[in-house]
Amino acid sequence: MAYCTLDDLKEKVSEDVLIELTDDDEAGVIDTSRTDRAMADAESEIDSYCAARYRVPLSPVPGIVRKISVDIAIYNLFQRRIGATEERQRDYKNAVAFLQNVASGKATLGQQPEPEVPEESTSQASLVGTRTKIFSPDVMEKY
Repeated sequence: MAYCTLDDLKEKVSEDVLIELTDDDEAGVIDTSRTDRAMADAESEIDSYCAARYRVPLSPVPGIVRKISVDIAIYNLFQRRIGATEERQRDYKNAVAFLQNVASGKATLGQQPEPEVPEESTSQASLVGTRTKIFSPDVMEKY
């Protein structure tokens, strides 16, 4: 399941632009296999950053993730066909910068990250309680 839909892409760019970016066969329609691929690639890119802090795939999908997914998918479509415009490059760079901040903990997705599972510890504190006493009261009475 992609983080955005074809309708989300159409809200950002016109259907004519999507046809231009996807219709390699000049059929005059959006090639949904190309938009699906761009959206899936966007989801993978988002997951690669968010996995550092959240369980992926994200569910429910936060609004900011949908927006970023749209920006990345459209950038991917532009790159495959005619090259990204300055506006698309800016949107993509902003999306990646935000995702890097999420991965480093400087930003959140507006939901709680998955709690970290504590690793089994072999620290000194846990070993102290399990050690055999060397100087028991019986040994100490001999001195």
